[in-house]
Amino acid sequence: MDSNKKFKGIIVPAVTPLTSGFEIDPTAVEKMFNNFYQHNASPFILGTTGESASLSLKHKQDYVKAAAKYKKAESVLYAGISSNVISESIDLAKFCADNEVDAVAATLPSYYALSESQMKKYFERLAEEIPIPLIIYNIPATTHMSIPLSIIESLSHHPNIIATKDSERSEERLQESLKLWKDREDFGHFLGWAAKSADALFNGSDGLIPSTGNIFPGIYEKMLQAVEDGNNDLAYEMQAQSDAGGNLYQSGRTLEKAFGH
Repeated sequence: MDSNKKFKGIIVPAVTPLTSGFEIDPTAVEKMFNNFYQHNASPFILGTTGESASLSLKHKQDYVKAAAKYKKAESVLYAGISSNVISESIDLAKFCADNEVDAVAATLPSYYALSESQMKKYFERLAEEIPIPLIIYNIPATTHMSIPLSIIESLSHHPNIIATKDSERSEERLQESLKLWKDREDFGHFLGWAAKSADALFNGSDGLIPSTGNIFPGIYEKMLQAVEDGNNDLAYEMQAQSDAGGNLYQSGRTLEKAFGH
């Protein structure tokens, strides 16, 4: 991990706190962010837990405004802009840029299967039309498409594309990704596969984006520090705690079972 990079470290894909009336809960946003900051983690809103398909534009904008209000000085704030309508992603990115967001992340649109050239053109258009750095987010579990590493490598040289977040569960892909980008000063790699967190950090990933960080951000703070200190035992002890924490709410559960509805 390049210590001079702005975009690095532990990034928590924050859940969206709603009141009983299904409005953004600003008090909960403040508490969540304070917890993240106490553990040297950066918030990533509207990103990983279904917001692109589940929230209205008003809810998204309200969350961005609340996040901007409680953003810590000199910290980094990330937001997701994924949508099946590219103009909506562009408009939301512009709104984010006006409200303290430092970088945005986008998945592929998920309704139709895209060719490799269409994938490339999609991210190129986003990068060219938004006023804020873009992170390419690969998550086949929801888009049902895997972005080839060759496409991301080509896109990585666009001046407004600064990193990729990869949630594809492939050890081969992880190792190939790190070979490509671990020494790049102008492009970063973030892992969204919590089970391989320590391995990724030891092998040059710029950071982690683990959903379990919503509950146990301190695990990843300690893991990152252990990796930086070369303390393998502690890093893999934290990996074991990450695995156990994730199993509490993920293992063998559908969304309905996980949240009790």
